[in-house]
Amino acid sequence: MDYGVVWFKRDFRVVDHAALAAAARRGPVLCLCVVEPSLWAQPDAATQHYHFMLEGARELHAELRRLGGRLHLVVGDMPAVLDRLHALAPFSTLYSHEETGNGASFARDRAVARWCREHGVRWHEFPQFGVVRRLADRDRWQPAWEAHVGAPQVPQVPQPAPIFVPLPWPAERAPAAASLGLSAVEPALRQRGGREAALACLHDFLDVRSGQYRGGISSPLSAPTACSRLSPYLAWGQLSLREVVQATRERIARLPEGDRRRAGLSAFVSRLYWHCHFIQKLESEPALEFENLHRGYDGLREHDWNPAHFEALVAGRTGWPLVDACVAMLRETGWINFRMRAMLVSVAAYPLWLHWRPVGLWLARQFLDYEPGIHWSQMQMQSGTTGINTTRVYNPIKQARDHDPQGRFVRRWLPALRRVPDTWLFEPWRMPPDLQARCGVRVGEDIPAPPVELESATRAAKSRLHALRARPEVRAAKAAIVERHGSRKRPAARGRRPSGSGGQLQFEF
Repeated sequence: MDYGVVWFKRDFRVVDHAALAAAARRGPVLCLCVVEPSLWAQPDAATQHYHFMLEGARELHAELRRLGGRLHLVVGDMPAVLDRLHALAPFSTLYSHEETGNGASFARDRAVARWCREHGVRWHEFPQFGVVRRLADRDRWQPAWEAHVGAPQVPQVPQPAPIFVPLPWPAERAPAAASLGLSAVEPALRQRGGREAALACLHDFLDVRSGQYRGGISSPLSAPTACSRLSPYLAWGQLSLREVVQATRERIARLPEGDRRRAGLSAFVSRLYWHCHFIQKLESEPALEFENLHRGYDGLREHDWNPAHFEALVAGRTGWPLVDACVAMLRETGWINFRMRAMLVSVAAYPLWLHWRPVGLWLARQFLDYEPGIHWSQMQMQSGTTGINTTRVYNPIKQARDHDPQGRFVRRWLPALRRVPDTWLFEPWRMPPDLQARCGVRVGEDIPAPPVELESATRAAKSRLHALRARPEVRAAKAAIVERHGSRKRPAARGRRPSGSGGQLQFEF
């Protein structure tokens, strides 16, 4: 009996699942989830990612059981799994969603494509996001995004109802994270995966929390509830981008004028557009995970690596309270808001003068919602190596005063600073020795002193960057990058277009 294999990768849902629906229309299907040791061995993988994926896979398995099937979990690298499956129960078609992942998943997908050609198996891939494979012209990208998110959703129960095929060998269990080489450390307060949690998060945001979105997403105090918190569910496909955009637009249409949620949800839709805009950069140029997008910046930081600076950052002991509090929150929750992420990268790139690649690998493991396309594009953008974006340098002292003026966030995550008076809270290394003694806080022992003087180190870093940027050959190469990766402004239609000015849209903070 011929059948099709539906390969679930980062799309753990039944709703709006184009691959499952297409396979069901053609005939019997086998639903497959593959735990690939070579992918989990990559330096951007973390235990929290693995467990979040398994939580989604378990709920998907329950959904498929209600339809009369099951999700078969198999351990092994994908070409070897396909070899074994094809030898025991030949099939003619493989179905999946497209994936814009890291370099290892890209190489894996090319190996799968080769295997399919060699075995006469047709591989049908379907867009997961508003990302266009083999995009020839950025001018046409925005209409393609609108077409994707505006298309009808695939029904929850594919029609005709699927006929499910069993796996031709005994069921396998998901291996423990440690057996895959993943660290035992995992954020105790991270979000939990699965479709049920994803829908609860979505409806809570649409119904209630979106009223805080405008004006609430910048401060680390308000952001945990003001932000949508949907990013991990989108990254692992437990919600589809299309269903989130459509649900948001439907809610906007039903809300009365003047309702704060309307403004918040409209801004949120523009963020979903940017979500795909940045992933498209990695889809179009996979090398940006490893190399400067603008090659004229090669050598800017690579040869000045300072391990002591990196260790201070990773340990949350830079001495800049807001930076260290953000690292502490990441360690416990797997999440911080976008502005604080940008500040962390800025501090790493400028006063600490660290190259973005090792910092990015560390942060990839810290972020539960790690999405390679967004992550590596932002790492380079905030580090100043894209060649097309404005230099963004975040002063951690100013950010603390602007977004945590009473020090509640800093004191929550850094208990040693709870005894420090407000006057000295964001620059505790300046406290006189007698005040340190009265507070029982010794700089250099109980709390760290910064490894560099912030203003002078930042000034020197910006000077080096701008000197390189001013070179004629570096300036000359900018136009080609804008043509390939720059956003395009189009006339607004029905209030659905992201805001911006000029031909190159800017991310709205």
